[in-house]
Amino acid sequence: MKVLIVNTSEKIGGAAIAARRLFEALNNYGVKTTMLVRDKQTHHPDVATLGQPWLNMIRCIWERIVIWGANGFKRHKLFEVDVANTGTNITRLPEFKEADIIHLHWVNQGLLSLNDLRHILRSGKPVVWTMHDMWPFTGICHYAEQCELYRSECHHCPKLKDGGYRKDIAYRTFMRKKKVWKEGRIHFVACSRWLESLARDSVLLQGHFLTNIPNAINTNLFHPYDPQEARLKLGLPADKKLILFGSLKITDPRKGVNYLLEACDILKHEQPKLARSIGIVIMGRQAAETAALFPFPAYNMDYVSEDKKMADIYNAVDLFVTPSLQDNLPNTIVEAMACGTPCVGFNIGGIPQMIDHLHNGYVADYCSASDLANGISWALADANYAELSEG
Repeated sequence: MKVLIVNTSEKIGGAAIAARRLFEALNNYGVKTTMLVRDKQTHHPDVATLGQPWLNMIRCIWERIVIWGANGFKRHKLFEVDVANTGTNITRLPEFKEADIIHLHWVNQGLLSLNDLRHILRSGKPVVWTMHDMWPFTGICHYAEQCELYRSECHHCPKLKDGGYRKDIAYRTFMRKKKVWKEGRIHFVACSRWLESLARDSVLLQGHFLTNIPNAINTNLFHPYDPQEARLKLGLPADKKLILFGSLKITDPRKGVNYLLEACDILKHEQPKLARSIGIVIMGRQAAETAALFPFPAYNMDYVSEDKKMADIYNAVDLFVTPSLQDNLPNTIVEAMACGTPCVGFNIGGIPQMIDHLHNGYVADYCSASDLANGISWALADANYAELSEG
């Protein structure tokens, strides 16, 4: 049996990390697996690329232009939606022809258009689609936030400037998806029970198989070891209680950095003794821009895609905080816990599925900076830290 895993990027982003780990695991277990990506970051012989980076960039830009025009030529939430109007027909490629199973992951930003997805379904090959966000069952958005129109029919999209209109681009894309998804039976996989429950409510996925399978993780890489050794390796201070916050893009509003900043201010003013011992490790793009806003010493790192270095970082810190406002099943929480690092996050998405409240971390009230501060304080000062790390 031969499997083709399809994802926009090879290693950058949560979906890419999950897809790459599955690719490695299947090959390790003797299942011949190839990965097809738009953006290749390694020289792995079994990772194929579409090539022609300039053409891929044109496709990506063209999609943004279409969205920009539909949005009244405003930048409003420009990168929070995708319309899949351009891409590559991968059914012509030898990697597709040789595969017995097609496994889709995150396929947006010019990798696959809706027409390309139609070609895949018409090929007759079994298709598995692991969903890393809501896009496969909404009109155009990756996360619907409070909107529930995707359940029956997208229109008046709140992701568009001024709330869209009755037959806006979200409606038109939703109706196109409705037709394309009928071209074949798709086995949809949600990475969390939260995403599975939302997917079951959408008319787009009716008639298709849907299940929940969490992302895989390599515990040979992600495991606890001496934190002082990890800190020495990374140049981090030995005498601080270190809190880790990380994201591909630190300033992404969905990742909730403003809530963490507010929680840190609360700790500084209400618990000055604890606050004097805290340091913040910030990992991701635009970390430097955010570091100065924290009331604690900050240690910046760029985006990290190497698993070994990620394991070093988790082992070096005392706590991982993820104040995401909407998230599926973050790889980061699983990775941190595998390294024995407790986690604090909001009660949203797949986060409470992973954090067992007061057992291996703290689940804070949604959008409550005050309760986020309570969780940080509890984990660092009140809980039995050894038991918390083993949880």
